[in-house]
Amino acid sequence: MEWVNTVVQGVLLGGLYAMFATGLSLMFGIMRLVNIAHGDFIILGAYLGLVVVTTLGLSPLLSLIIVLPVMFMIGYVLQRVLLNRTLGTDILPPLLVTFGLSIILQNILLEVFSADTQKLPAGELGLSSITVTGDLSIGVLPLITFLVSVAVIGGLQFLFYRTELGRAFRATSDDQETVRLMGVGNSHIFGLAMAIAMAVVAVAGIFLALKTNFDPTIGPARLLYGFEAVIIGGLGSLWGTLVGGIILGVAQAIGAQIDPGWQILAGHLVFLIILIFRPRGLFPRSVD
Repeated sequence: MEWVNTVVQGVLLGGLYAMFATGLSLMFGIMRLVNIAHGDFIILGAYLGLVVVTTLGLSPLLSLIIVLPVMFMIGYVLQRVLLNRTLGTDILPPLLVTFGLSIILQNILLEVFSADTQKLPAGELGLSSITVTGDLSIGVLPLITFLVSVAVIGGLQFLFYRTELGRAFRATSDDQETVRLMGVGNSHIFGLAMAIAMAVVAVAGIFLALKTNFDPTIGPARLLYGFEAVIIGGLGSLWGTLVGGIILGVAQAIGAQIDPGWQILAGHLVFLIILIFRPRGLFPRSVD
């Protein structure tokens, strides 16, 4: 039963990793953009949540009412003003620009919030659990995190395949020139795609801040977990991203059960093995 509990906790952890990765998957699937600053934007979302909670007294989950639209607007403006200028056949400019954004964000957060670690108060939510059997309990907060991750990915799936905007996203991903000739502005579509990705980042940042301590420098590690989940699941595949996050979470949980020092290493090893045998991931698609 101890190993069953380990796997269950790994699956729930995978939900958080899937949220880290969903924005990356969305941006790559639509714009072929790899955002090196993605992890730092997750931490920015966490700090915005901290500011809202401490100044307005809202609960961390209610802080999303403010944080989510703020991150949405940041994403739209950032894409329209800066990142659209870097897109093209050469992948190097967006990589360099987002790398610069990563450094800038880390230094701004260090200047404003210092290097001290922070954590959003989870309260009773962080202490509550559901007893499944005598030896197996599921934490309420990890369960909510996983369910929210599934809901976010399901909502994006509906958006892509059941709405006019989703059709515009898919058409732009397939053939930007033809879509432009039909009167659809690529810049606006890309701005909306980045805005939606940032909204997901806001959710991921709040749940990260509820789960663990954070500081301005941990963004690159979150980016790494997001990249691994995306590549395991398949570039551009949203449901694949969820599977990738679960695989990564279970690998880390099993590694930690064997030896606490193996937690991160186990996830990297599983990522490497899958990359060797399935270089395009388990479910590679353009946008799914």
